[in-house]
Amino acid sequence: MRPAHALLIALLALAAPARAGGAPAGPTPCRAVEAQGETFTVCTIDLRRQRLKLFWREQDGRPYGSLGTLAETQGGRLSFAMNAGMYDKDQAPVGLYVEDGREMKRVSTADGPGNFHLKPNGIFWVKGERAGVLDTARYLRAKIRPDYATQSGPMLVIDGQIHPKISTDGPSQKIRNGVGVPEDGHVAIFAISERPVTFGAFARLFRDDLGCRNALFLDGSVSSLYAPNLGRTDISRPLGPLVGALPR
Repeated sequence: MRPAHALLIALLALAAPARAGGAPAGPTPCRAVEAQGETFTVCTIDLRRQRLKLFWREQDGRPYGSLGTLAETQGGRLSFAMNAGMYDKDQAPVGLYVEDGREMKRVSTADGPGNFHLKPNGIFWVKGERAGVLDTARYLRAKIRPDYATQSGPMLVIDGQIHPKISTDGPSQKIRNGVGVPEDGHVAIFAISERPVTFGAFARLFRDDLGCRNALFLDGSVSSLYAPNLGRTDISRPLGPLVGALPR
């Protein structure tokens, strides 16, 4: 069995729901993983067992802004949450953002500075019990009508290949978070580094250790995680889009 497949099976077993006879109470989707000479927290969400949703604004129109606020509004039902893409000074998504089937920000194909514009960038989407990561051009050609979608960049892994502009181990090291989807599309795998890492190490985590042929960088420096099974609620600068898992 390939190491990536063995790790994925272990992560899926950990994320399974509670069962009678002494199994853990409730889903425990997040765990520490040693890979690429670093430590990451990896959260595995099986969409057949949990609902994966994006969140931006509360009912009063203000951004949630923090994982703690989101968890409080969900009344203890949230088993996982993470920041879910880049945002502007008003905490609005920079690119495509779809929530409950409603497109709230249009896709961006513009050129510009920064990681978001390091082409190809990409889109993480959810539709029913399936999820995916595609580079932006392929997503547009696929004409997906998602329940949820968020755009960020750069892509980390594209069809099993590391993004061509990501060096093996460049000079930039930051706390980073991202998402990948294995080929069956029923599982989304989120990861956050526990200390600053290079883009190269982070991309290899998804491809070589987590078995994801496509993976997307969500952000760096502000990367944050809510993982109640680990007793963790990160505090960061005010955040934009968030992603969270709820029971079905």
